[in-house]
Amino acid sequence: MPEEPTTRKANLPIKVYCLPSEKKTIEDSARAAGKSTSAFLLAVGQGYRVSGVVDYERVRELAKINGDLGRLGGLLKLWLTNDERTESFGADTIRAVLNKIEKNQDALADIMMRVVMPRTKDESFNG
Repeated sequence: MPEEPTTRKANLPIKVYCLPSEKKTIEDSARAAGKSTSAFLLAVGQGYRVSGVVDYERVRELAKINGDLGRLGGLLKLWLTNDERTESFGADTIRAVLNKIEKNQDALADIMMRVVMPRTKDESFNG
């Protein structure tokens, strides 16, 4: 007869005695990391570096900026094709603006990857 998988809830918990202010600090830290208090303490107790949700909020902000840049490029293209006032703009000017937007999008994508990708063990001790 195969054994049923063991869940954490089927085992005994570890109790931690702390002051109300310490409990609040732990709960706030867990919330900031986007984890339950139990998951947060389990991760920290096993030596994992817990990254906060703040990083993901920054990535969302960067993604929004990236989207805004893309929309700006689309609007620029639309505006340039439908507006008589832009006839004086040369193709070089338009290409330069679009290239700058693309470079900014690439830079934002690079920043997003560095925020999301976990640090290596060596990097976490250096800064």
